[in-house]
Amino acid sequence: MFELDGRTILVTGASKGIGAAIVETLGRAGAHVIGHYGGDRAGAEAAMAAIPADRRHLVQADLSDMAAVDRMWREALAWRGRIDVLVNNAATMPTSGGFESDDAAWDKAWAETYAVNVLGPTRLMKRAVGHYLEEGGGILVTVSSWTAQRGPGNPDLVAYAASKSAVLTATKTVARSYADKGILAYVVAPGVVRTRLSEEAAERTGGADAVTATLAMKEWVPPAELGNLVAFLSSGACRHLSGATLDVNGASYIR
Repeated sequence: MFELDGRTILVTGASKGIGAAIVETLGRAGAHVIGHYGGDRAGAEAAMAAIPADRRHLVQADLSDMAAVDRMWREALAWRGRIDVLVNNAATMPTSGGFESDDAAWDKAWAETYAVNVLGPTRLMKRAVGHYLEEGGGILVTVSSWTAQRGPGNPDLVAYAASKSAVLTATKTVARSYADKGILAYVVAPGVVRTRLSEEAAERTGGADAVTATLAMKEWVPPAELGNLVAFLSSGACRHLSGATLDVNGASYIR
């Protein structure tokens, strides 16, 4: 486990799945953790319950509302006066609205996904970059997806995959543009992770067993492994990894 004592880390989507695993791991590593949630405060509180009270802080925002995103950033920054690491994890994944859907479903899926998965996270990237330039550096970790690079097997996930490609590219832009300013930026691209969203998506493509049969390890990625990876990246221990996309899919997709 990497020691993160003294680091203040903002994690979006902390109430469940990958985000919950990330905040739990960061807390064990000694970080001061700011957990963002959209509507599930109870879930976020449960995920952060093991972190000492003086090292945990909750913030709420609808990531599709830019005013709410800006307010959330200000509240997060005010807690300790600095944010060392931003982990852009929160996302929505509509399981309908693909190429064969009617136009209303298509438009709804794209509008919701673009707002939450692209506009919100990139707004936070912008705030983080401005803060890091003032402070002499910082770290950005973006949770993307293997669908951003290989495309989804389910055409109903086209908006989700495209959104994950967008934040991947935005993160790489930060990495290339500010490498000499002490700003490190990494992309984590998970495969099939054992989360509620993935389980719901699997039910639309033959069920969880059918998905598992396609995986090289014949198992889904445990969220805890992503927590461990984000803790490592948050430590800044490997600066020259900045700009990299780290695939976490158990050898099911090798580039």
